[in-house]
Amino acid sequence: MKFNKISRRQFILATLLLTPCVVVADAGWIEPQWIKIRRLRPTDSQPAHRFVHFSDLHHKGDRAHTQSVVDLINSLSPDFVCFTGDIMEEGKFLPEALEILSGVKSPMYGVPGNHDYWSRVPFNDITKCFAATGGAWLVDQQQVIAGGKINLVGMARFGPGHPLPSADPGRKNILLVHYPAWVKRLAGQKFDLMLAGHSHGGQVRIPFYGPIMVPYGVDEYDLGLFRTESGPLYVTSGIGWFPVPIRFNCRPEITVIEI
Repeated sequence: MKFNKISRRQFILATLLLTPCVVVADAGWIEPQWIKIRRLRPTDSQPAHRFVHFSDLHHKGDRAHTQSVVDLINSLSPDFVCFTGDIMEEGKFLPEALEILSGVKSPMYGVPGNHDYWSRVPFNDITKCFAATGGAWLVDQQQVIAGGKINLVGMARFGPGHPLPSADPGRKNILLVHYPAWVKRLAGQKFDLMLAGHSHGGQVRIPFYGPIMVPYGVDEYDLGLFRTESGPLYVTSGIGWFPVPIRFNCRPEITVIEI
């Protein structure tokens, strides 16, 4: 069988025509389900604890995807798990989301995100689910964990009647917060590590440019590790999507952290 050679011009034209199709296929069908395991060691000191951070599950009845998240977390065997908000998209999806999350085999600690508040779900069921893993749902609360070595602080609300979280100078201090930009409001409080979500990394990131847009409460902290006045801040790309099921150059992630 004889094949005709294509010219350079034909090759370039074909590439230009096919590239948008490849990008659309990747953004709509591949990346939203393609979870990355990211590894992070935010300080130079010898780590004593290994845990997992994930965020923005946005469960919408996509049971297989959410179950894959739990399976990945369990395969990593972390000391504990941190979640920084947005369990489900709508309240009707909460029971199924909690049923799946109850399968996490390490103590799981978390704070609510804006969708958890907007859906107006009772937090009692969420509290029970997290407690059953050995962890806690930290709505403006803090808990000493890891044999007394870590002070885990959950910052859920900000404003009058909601005092700023406080660090414990005798322990490692980790702050969980949904909105990354809230770290600017800590009024000099110092933490060994702060974890946030909400941004989804922008979902669509243009190479050499960054995200096309990010939601309110993010500011410059769109994705990755940042050095702030209150300590290192890590912002995850999260697991789910909102409002459209698209990700490009911004895969969902689970982060393994050593501190």
